[in-house]
Amino acid sequence: LGWPASPDGSIPSFPRDTSEGLVPVQINANQLTSEPTTAITLGVNLPATETNAEADGAPQQLSIEYFDNLGRSETIQASFTPQIPANGTSNIWTMTLRDSASGNAVIGEYELEFADSRAAGGTLLDVTTISGGAYDPATGSLIATVDGGPIEISIGRPGTTEGLTQLSDSFAPLSISKDGSPVGNMVSIEVDGNGFVHATFDTGVTRAIFQVPLVDLPNPNGMVALDRQTYRPSLDSGSFFLWDAGDGPTGDLISFSRQGSATDVARELTDMIQTQRSYSSNARVIQTVDEMLQETTNIIR
Repeated sequence: LGWPASPDGSIPSFPRDTSEGLVPVQINANQLTSEPTTAITLGVNLPATETNAEADGAPQQLSIEYFDNLGRSETIQASFTPQIPANGTSNIWTMTLRDSASGNAVIGEYELEFADSRAAGGTLLDVTTISGGAYDPATGSLIATVDGGPIEISIGRPGTTEGLTQLSDSFAPLSISKDGSPVGNMVSIEVDGNGFVHATFDTGVTRAIFQVPLVDLPNPNGMVALDRQTYRPSLDSGSFFLWDAGDGPTGDLISFSRQGSATDVARELTDMIQTQRSYSSNARVIQTVDEMLQETTNIIR
């Protein structure tokens, strides 16, 4: 028996002194799952030469895939448009975000200014929110609300090279990472030492689906034995309590193992041989004494 997990993999709070909430651990081998995208990290270099007065001002396009609440693939289209000054270099871009699930509606627009100093050249200097979720310079992220809910997009903190940069003359999406996953099939099950039953899917996602607790009683020997190696608490055993495996007075759980006998077979065989030899020796002594008494009786006659 175990406690079933919520769809997000967390175990709800159940009472520990009753079997309420415990259900048989039955796993559907054809189980499917998906996880929506909630966070995206962008590592993109914008060409510094495109903000010169001589540049043509063509926007740079970037498609960012994400997974919605039903495991479907959707796209955030990021457009980076340089601001072309009358002379010199502006080092300013306008980033526009559009959501494919919302009919390509604009979900955010931001003005990006990059530094050109000797110490911090090419890093973000300032981000101005035109529309959409506000940019947080402390975390380097902004909130883009797509059709299925908010997604945190990290573009980097000012003065660092961890997100967006403006260097050289090439547009380079260096790294785009995100969480979430499409729909996947369950391929394996594992039980850890704390009693959590984890399902692993072919998309690489691992999620808890059950937690198996361990029972402890004040007097386990006072339980009433039933059929099929089952026991029932009694007044002599006291009330039971359900512990997390590895916590309290209980031990850990070991998966893919079978409980063996605690009997030391070699020692028991040795003790049996010693007992048998002792019996044989005593029987021989009794036999010898009986023969001596028989001889003595015959002499008297």
